[in-house]
Formats: sequence, structure tokens, C-alpha cells
Amino acid sequence: MQKKKAHTVSFSPRPALALPILAFLLAKLVAYTLMGALLGVLGSLFELTPAMRAVLLFGVGFFMLGNALRMLNVHPIFRYFSFEPPQAVRRWLRRTSREDHHWFTPLMLGALTVFIPCGVTQTMMALAVGTGSAAQGAAILFAFTLGTSPVFFGLAYLATSLGSRLEKHFNRVAAVLLIILAVVTVNSGLNLIGSPLSAENLSRNALKSFQPDAPNQVADASNTLTLQVRDDGYFPAELTARAGEPVTLQLVTENTFSCSRAFLIPALKVQRLLPATGTEIVEIPPQKAGTTLHFTCSMGMFTGTITFN
Repeated sequence: MQKKKAHTVSFSPRPALALPILAFLLAKLVAYTLMGALLGVLGSLFELTPAMRAVLLFGVGFFMLGNALRMLNVHPIFRYFSFEPPQAVRRWLRRTSREDHHWFTPLMLGALTVFIPCGVTQTMMALAVGTGSAAQGAAILFAFTLGTSPVFFGLAYLATSLGSRLEKHFNRVAAVLLIILAVVTVNSGLNLIGSPLSAENLSRNALKSFQPDAPNQVADASNTLTLQVRDDGYFPAELTARAGEPVTLQLVTENTFSCSRAFLIPALKVQRLLPATGTEIVEIPPQKAGTTLHFTCSMGMFTGTITFN
């Protein structure tokens, strides 16, 4: 009697899967870079206010949440929360994918990703608008897209390799991650309008109740404050100034290249794009005692407060 050979499952790289994904990412990189240049030019013509950015983030977060609920099959109404090209374009893409020039399909899909709503991407686009420069806007979206490409490649390759048997489970995981991202997006919008209901401000207020003597920077004799602007946020995040007097806020950067350079004080409608290295001065008019001004970056990720006593 012949023994049956044991079948082993092995995972090996498949160029046939990797190359179309790379083509998709290359087209996406080019499309976003060109979009960044266009947004930079538009930014030189008009100014996108923090409130406008916040409304944009709220809308994107709502769309992302609805899309996640669609993926979880919560209710048929959420079928409208999906982004797809027009039916004629889909038929054309399917047809070309079966022909000799099938490379055109991933290239076209990669270019079309600029129209897909995403909270993080939208905030980077808003930052590109804020530069008012085609070169800087292109550089921002180029760096962002290039930096996220390895993660996207890994997820796309994994999803393609898993096949239809695990697609249902993969969609559930993706939906949960999308819900988390939607919450983060809405929270960023709350930071952009200086809302005390954002996660950062709620946690900061809760911490003060437990540690009323927590360290913070107090303005000097001339009511001047110095804020270090770094890639990972603002330091210190809590400042205290005297009420009833003008305040000079010094924003100091040193090889800073993150979104923290786009500094906002929503309540005062202050918007500054800081140099990578240098000192920027923001003059704050006298404020009443008990006033708290919230400041944030253009993405609503890094925040802080100035309290007037």
C-alpha cells in the first residue's frame, strides 16, 4: 500500500500579485503629488479656515462610519456609503484588465484614489492648501503618500493572498479599523474648532482635577510665553498667562517637518505656517480672567491650551 504524501501549505512571494499593487501605488503617488501642487496653488488664492476644515472632517468621519457599517451589513441603508466609479468606468476597467494592456487598470485605480474620502488624507490636503505654494503642497502629499505606501502594500498583498475564504473576516477587521479612524477624524475636527469635548481636552481637564499642581509654563514679567514646536507636538502643552494684558507667544521650531508646523488658535482665527527652523511671534490680545484658548495643528492631532489668570 502506497502512503499518501502529506500536503503542506507554504507561503511564497508571488510577483504576479505584487507588481499590480506596485503599479497602483506608483499611480497613487503621482496623482497625490500633482493634487498637492494644485492645492498649493489654490491655497495662494483663498484661505481655508479651521471651521471649514472641521466641517470637512466631520463629513468625512460620517462617511467613514457609514462605510464601516455597510461592510458589517448592519442595515441596507448603509449601502449608499460606498465609493465606486460610474458603472461605465467599472465595465471599461474590467474589460481592459482582461486584455494585454491590463497594467492600465491598477494604474487608473491608483490615480482615482484622490477622490476617495479619508479623514487623514483630507487633513493633509488641507495642510497643502495652507502652504499657498505648489512646490510645498506637492512635497507634503508626496511625503505622506510615500510614507503610507509600505503599510498599504502589505495590507493589499495580504488581502489578495488570503483569497475569498478569509475575505469575510478581513472585511470585519477592516470595518473595525475604519470605525476607529472615523472617531479619530471627528475628534480632530473637534480640536480644530477648539471644542472642550475633544478627547485631548477632556483628558487634560480630568488630569487637572487629579493633579491641580501639574507643571506648566507661566508667562514671564513681559507676559511672554515660549512654545517648542516639535514633530511630536507642542511643549509644554499647557501655558498660563496674565489676564488683561497682551501676550507674546514665541513659537520655536528646529528641524520640524510634521503637521505641527501648521499652528492654529481657532478662537482667534490665528493660522501660521511655521518655518522648519526659526522663531515665529504671535501677538495675543488681552483676555479675560478664566479664559482658556485652545491651540492645535492643522490636522487636530497635537493640541494645547493657554489659560489666563
